[in-house]
Amino acid sequence: MATARAMRRYVVGAGWVALYLAVTLAPLLVIMLTPSPPGRGFWTEFSAALGFAGLSMLGLQFALTSRFRRASAPYGMDLVLQFHRQISLVAAGLIVAHVAILFVSRPETLELLNVIEAPWRARFGLLGLLALVVLIVLSLWRVELRMRYEPWRIVHGLLAVAILGFGAAHVIGVGHYLELFWKQVLWVVLALGAIGLLVYIRVARPAKILHQPWMIDEVIEERGNAWTLRLHPVDHPGMRFEPGQFAWITIGRSPFGVHEHPFSFSSSADEPTRPTLTIKALGDFTNTIGEIEPGTIAYLDGPHGVFIPRRMDAPAFVFVAGGIGITPIMSILRTFADREDPRPLTLIYASESWEAITFREEIDALTERLALRVVHVLRDPPDGWKGESGYVDRELIERHLPEHPESAAYLLCGPDPVTEAAEEALLDLGIPHGQIRIERFDVV
Repeated sequence: MATARAMRRYVVGAGWVALYLAVTLAPLLVIMLTPSPPGRGFWTEFSAALGFAGLSMLGLQFALTSRFRRASAPYGMDLVLQFHRQISLVAAGLIVAHVAILFVSRPETLELLNVIEAPWRARFGLLGLLALVVLIVLSLWRVELRMRYEPWRIVHGLLAVAILGFGAAHVIGVGHYLELFWKQVLWVVLALGAIGLLVYIRVARPAKILHQPWMIDEVIEERGNAWTLRLHPVDHPGMRFEPGQFAWITIGRSPFGVHEHPFSFSSSADEPTRPTLTIKALGDFTNTIGEIEPGTIAYLDGPHGVFIPRRMDAPAFVFVAGGIGITPIMSILRTFADREDPRPLTLIYASESWEAITFREEIDALTERLALRVVHVLRDPPDGWKGESGYVDRELIERHLPEHPESAAYLLCGPDPVTEAAEEALLDLGIPHGQIRIERFDVV
């Protein structure tokens, strides 16, 4: 049964990849199926092909960020958003190459940089390229530029729309590949698809969430400068989720805004009408979590993510958590306890200090309800500490591997230094890559 489910996921995942490639490459058929316009050599046509591919890939970014659970299910939303970032850089590179090759192969086109005398098609192209450069810079260096998430998200969305608009205007202005009706239909379909995705993201999905509000019942202070929000549904049956999943939450505002943030469920999946989200105060929005008043209305978009044990189907589990990365793992442990799961579990939990261990007391109590072995790793251990200290590395993990480590499943969540070190160590110890799953913090 598990193998059949995995095979279905692979087939569905391959289908989405094939669709993505088909849409990306469709505009190139415009070039391949028709003769080149007079006077345009290979490099000019190659340059145009790169530009078409880059523009198509940028249009598909709306699909990658639309949070279609059916499409993201084979991979996980975090992986889809990671792909979104990387493929955006590829698309930007193709468009820059389009411009560079055109200027090198046809030096006379450098005159198009004179925006005062250049035709409008060139102006649209340059405006789109400028908007793309600004978008990439703000996305890669938002933290260094000290730009808050909410303003960045607004600017990011506006720039994305502007890039597609200017790009489409540039293609229409050039006109070499739009003289036949079927070519015009192709571009209209692609443009309507991008517009439809934008409407879904900004209108249809928030409208659905608006009719499923939640109320915050409690705001609980936890160890490690973290806070737990306990919610209940208002006039709807709640949200069924898998242990280890997450949701975007909007607090005290309309879901049509941009003030939403992703956090993992920390409660048992067997309590869909009383979920909790545990959030560490790290800056910006998270620093205000402790000030939220009970009774505040919130909205949840979810559940998302594939950091779930059901998809691993292993006889034993090893969890590696760093700091607040314990949150989705806590949901898994609580769910396992509620279901009286007998499988052996190992938790390697890296924390700054003994006092900063979030859920410390409950984790200790769970060792009475589960076959759970807990290994605390402290960067700043107290005097007389006899446990592990320092950092998670190969030697530490090797000391605490379960019996038959090759058959166990490994779930890693925490800051990048913790998860990357743990993943490298596990692979070096011969653990198959398919038995390792990572939940990354930075999905926005």
